[in-house]
Amino acid sequence: MIILAATPIGNLGDASRRLIEVLENAEIVVAEDTRTTQRLLQALQIANRPRLIALHDHNEKQKAGELAALALEADVVVVSDAGMPAISDPGYGLVAEAVAQGVTVTAIPGPSAVLMALAISGLPTDRFTFEGFLPRKPGERRSALRALAAEPRTMVFFESPARLASALGDMGEAFGADRRIAVCRELTKFYEEVRRGTAAELVEWVSAGVKGEIVVVVEGATRREASADDALAQVQQLVASGIRLKDAASEVASLTGLSSRDLYQAALAARNS
Repeated sequence: MIILAATPIGNLGDASRRLIEVLENAEIVVAEDTRTTQRLLQALQIANRPRLIALHDHNEKQKAGELAALALEADVVVVSDAGMPAISDPGYGLVAEAVAQGVTVTAIPGPSAVLMALAISGLPTDRFTFEGFLPRKPGERRSALRALAAEPRTMVFFESPARLASALGDMGEAFGADRRIAVCRELTKFYEEVRRGTAAELVEWVSAGVKGEIVVVVEGATRREASADDALAQVQQLVASGIRLKDAASEVASLTGLSSRDLYQAALAARNS
């Protein structure tokens, strides 16, 4: 059996009784970083010393088959450095291989930076999408954000302190000046902090420097009443920024409720006039 075990994201007090019991009895623990897991075992005062096997981004493809086969004979506990394995951490490839081999997969639920940030953000929680880390390269990041400009669900991102200011600036450009954003820092830790505001307001705050683990929660898009002329102007503005006409028409249509085809044709007519 594969057992995905959620570990604390900061506060050791969040380690569940089930997690401690499983780790106390585990013979095999697959860990994102074996050194981090050894420190966790010590911090939780677990005397058990299971066999530790490293599973990370660089070896998961090679290790998945071997570990899934091992789980046919014994319980294999899988942990990441923090939170739930397979969520922006190694584990998905192993789970997929285990399912393919007919291995039972279960999980010990626990701390989640994604869900905690969403819950305390003050933004709608009924529908959301987790986008993980944005691309590192500025051009790719801006393209990814433009593709999400019309997303109606609340969006959750991970980001590094070093790239937070530039990411927030790009969000302001892609999503508009009024979109509400919450930046959640060091969740469950002593210096836990949540800052809420627009992209511009948050960029000003970040300029002084921030540290720690960062989760960014962004309000989803809302449909705006717009005339055909206003919508056409929006399409033309997006095209001028480098977006393909078809994509621009689709994005504005989702925001305004107007026909994507009509906007596309109107933009073509205006271009050729």
